[in-house]
Amino acid sequence: MSMTLQTLEMREQEQLVARCIAEGVPLSEALATRGLDYDALRYRVTAAKDNSLPNSITLDDVRVEPRGVPSVSFFSGSGGLDLGFEAAGFLHVGAFELMPVFCETLRTNRPMWNVFGPPDHNGDLRQRHEVAEILRVRLGISSPFEGVFHGGPPCQPFSIAANQRFAKWGDNFKRVGFDHEQHGSLLSDFAWYVSQFRPRAFLIENVPGMASIDGGAQIRAILNDLEAKGYQTTGPTLVQAAAYGVPQRRERVLVVGWRTNARFFPPRESLTPVPSYRALEKDVRGLPNHVTRVHRAESIQRYMELRYGERDHLGRVDRLNPNLPSKTVIAGGVGGGGRSHLHPDIPRTLSPRECARLQTFPDDYVFTGPAARQLTQVGNAVPPLLAARYALAIWESFFH
Repeated sequence: MSMTLQTLEMREQEQLVARCIAEGVPLSEALATRGLDYDALRYRVTAAKDNSLPNSITLDDVRVEPRGVPSVSFFSGSGGLDLGFEAAGFLHVGAFELMPVFCETLRTNRPMWNVFGPPDHNGDLRQRHEVAEILRVRLGISSPFEGVFHGGPPCQPFSIAANQRFAKWGDNFKRVGFDHEQHGSLLSDFAWYVSQFRPRAFLIENVPGMASIDGGAQIRAILNDLEAKGYQTTGPTLVQAAAYGVPQRRERVLVVGWRTNARFFPPRESLTPVPSYRALEKDVRGLPNHVTRVHRAESIQRYMELRYGERDHLGRVDRLNPNLPSKTVIAGGVGGGGRSHLHPDIPRTLSPRECARLQTFPDDYVFTGPAARQLTQVGNAVPPLLAARYALAIWESFFH
């Protein structure tokens, strides 16, 4: 939690950081003795923010009254798609998730939802017949299902960013995609549930690599099979989240499918993107998940010299430009933690709460687990605002 809004003069900051380095004193302790924390620090060079740029858009700005159309969430993660469909008026029927900490987050925020995952269920969607029985018996879903299935199969097998964490000579370096032993077939599993229960519409979300690996042949084969069973699809569509009011540049591939004679009308793109500073300008002190890293004085000494958009190569972190959408919030691996960018105004990395704002999660949405796992959950999520835009378009196209 930030303790104060007081800031140090640059000369005083330079002297404090230099003394900590020379004497081996932790900077966090030196700040605390003055009743300060990292938010008292500043960069050497800053510039004025462009107040003519659009304000932040929240889920509440697009929220509609409940409409009663049911939706089921697969590979739910921390609930980005779920929150978007909820805001668009869909009735949340059930969620399936394999990771315990993700399930804990879902249950903490929405105790009324049916969350199938640890500890009471393994949440493993590869157990097709067991999950199908849950859908039929416990959730009362029959075929055809007059609702929506949506999900984002784990993206690590298709991710370029994930590969940058591995040595080029290691087994994990190449994007193995659909051949990945654990995650590669999960898109096929999702398609199986669609073919079994025949929802009126479905939405698939993933990283761009899903559409490009193997020249797109395998995703095309899966969609061809669904189309042969009566579905129309948009095909893999590259979407930029910043074009829909998300204050972050985040490319994703979306596939919308439907089994009616209707036509899908995608949501309109925004003309002017929302800058990152709009998401970060409101006070975050006292909010859940606002825990910042304890940086060493040596790191702060390097960070404070960065200009907008520049990278600290030793720490592999970038200072955000406040007048632009942020760079993509990074998840990290599911077995570890993510890492965040540098705040545009304060030479420290963003807290999980600040990253959640860039992802358009509400401030009262709590991420469970240690801070590193909170960053993983935030970075893995679909921006709820992007999900809501598409959920509203699905309702207008197929349920209106």
